[in-house]
Amino acid sequence: MNYGFVKVAAAVPSVRVGDPKFNVEQIESLIIQANNQGVEIIVFPELSITAYSCGDLFFQQLLLDEAEMALINLMNFTRSMNIISVIGVPVQFGGGLVNCAAVMQKGKLLGLVPKTFIPNYKEFYERRWFQSAADLEDGNVLICGQQVLVSARQLFKTPSCTFGIEICEDLWAPIPPSSTLALKGAEVILNLSADTDAAGKYEYMSGLVRQQSARLLAGYVYASCGFGESTQDVVFSGKTLIVENGELLKEGPRHSMEEIMTISEIDVERLRAERRRNTTFSANAALMCDCPMRIVETASMIQDTIELTREVNPHPFLPAEGADRDERCEEIFTIQCDGLAKRIVHTNCETVVVGISGGLDSTLALLVCAKTFDRLGKSRRGIIGITMPGFGTTDRTYTNAIRLMQQLGITIREISIKEACLQHFRDIGHDPEQHDVTYENSQARERTQILMDAANQMNGLVVGTGDLSELALGWATYNGDHMSMYGVNGSVPKTLVKHLVRWIAMHIGDQTTCNTLLDIIDTPISPELIPADNEGNIRQKTEDLVGPYELHDFFLYHMLRSGYHPRKLFMLAKRAFKGKFEDEVIKHWLTTFCRRFFSQQFKRSCLPDGPKVGSISLSPRGDWRMPSDASAEMWLAECKAL
Repeated sequence: MNYGFVKVAAAVPSVRVGDPKFNVEQIESLIIQANNQGVEIIVFPELSITAYSCGDLFFQQLLLDEAEMALINLMNFTRSMNIISVIGVPVQFGGGLVNCAAVMQKGKLLGLVPKTFIPNYKEFYERRWFQSAADLEDGNVLICGQQVLVSARQLFKTPSCTFGIEICEDLWAPIPPSSTLALKGAEVILNLSADTDAAGKYEYMSGLVRQQSARLLAGYVYASCGFGESTQDVVFSGKTLIVENGELLKEGPRHSMEEIMTISEIDVERLRAERRRNTTFSANAALMCDCPMRIVETASMIQDTIELTREVNPHPFLPAEGADRDERCEEIFTIQCDGLAKRIVHTNCETVVVGISGGLDSTLALLVCAKTFDRLGKSRRGIIGITMPGFGTTDRTYTNAIRLMQQLGITIREISIKEACLQHFRDIGHDPEQHDVTYENSQARERTQILMDAANQMNGLVVGTGDLSELALGWATYNGDHMSMYGVNGSVPKTLVKHLVRWIAMHIGDQTTCNTLLDIIDTPISPELIPADNEGNIRQKTEDLVGPYELHDFFLYHMLRSGYHPRKLFMLAKRAFKGKFEDEVIKHWLTTFCRRFFSQQFKRSCLPDGPKVGSISLSPRGDWRMPSDASAEMWLAECKAL
């Protein structure tokens, strides 16, 4: 099973200018390496059979004849291979010469794709030798003993994906050919390039590739000329990139004096899911009906299994390491504050009320309130922090709750829920020694009642603290902590909550507050609804009951963002968490995730308002609309079969 992936390679052979025989030998070496590694499609640079920088040698018939002979030899070499090879070659057509990508598989030319935009400025003067596809009518050419179509309007369909081709300058056009190719069905774009080097150009070019990939919701494979090209006036550094929906999967070394081959796997299943979700893409595609495409079917080449070489991020919700991490954390935090600020201004409320437990979620919500009040020019005394000790409250969480509120300078109220809950147990005839779901949820609902009524007292707004991960698992008491007047953490998953609190601790506030925040981060996650153990430690640990949040956040991201099957979630999780979680542990919690995700939808169907901060939200008014009584049978059956 290939799980919807297609393994691709961008290769840069060493070349000699004007020596097709030598060049094809280098290409053959890379093809055999790629084939042995299970690559399905390999792309080489522009004019790689002759070298790009031949200049007026392109007028020499001997060079063109030798290029065709080299192509024949390459076809014979690949006759017994399933791999699709895409190679740059000059082709005599229409009374002139065209710069083409030759698509080859199993000893046969499947098509020739000519370059559309021919640069003729600065160091480029390709129009001296080559015609544009835009100036030619599509037609067949006799080459290598075959009649082969020469057309820029071709798509190549494999069992794994549909791909299209553009060449170098095509990408730099205001409307690249790849835009049309993608709208007509191409899921992967191949670019054969001869990009010259200049200071700062690589960053611009790689950004262009990522942006085009993101705009097209497509994979993009880029291979550009390298060592061996003429350096008479310019230098070619050998650039290779493999990108998926704007995300760089792999890039090769530049300025190498050796051949380069960059391999990764493009998740075509993910791309298809993104296109199904993005109605703008399909609406744009509908406008392309007047642009016919020829579909070329390739031979079957799907392998029974695929060995992934790409990294699988175990924490997809977390900002990537690097210089941009602080900026991304600040952006998320600011979005939360912006949302709350608008709601405060709109409702003209005088205060906000937050239940403070000394745990992660309420800590982040309180930090959002403090920053929002600062931005609005309001006194933090208008933030009413209410700590509500119950039967399971420990000294550690209680102390941290009080300390944090003191350090942030807010108004503190302490209201014990014990007597109210005991009275409630008497009212409904519940034994307080029976620590079941009634015992737990009564406490959660009592706390919510206090918050709501206190907000009424003080013309306030109850700020919710529950996070995205809890909503996904339904780990919230219906009409208890599930409810608020504005939920600032509603689209922030638990792994990101912890990360944001740590970032705030390191970047905002004094050392004393930082120490409190770090201790809160290190405290086990718990609703504290069951009495502590004999030593006063937390006995009810959430992750012991519902599973590790980093696993659940991983499942949540990939199931909602890409619509993956449980079997693919399992495969990816095994790779992402190798050495940390055993396969049976992953399977167990994946089953738990699927069961709870379906059974707890009714809680998500009536969520309070809250800001969306990232790519996923479970708001019924936002990303996720699901019937509360949908069946989980298919998902659970697949989990069982793993």
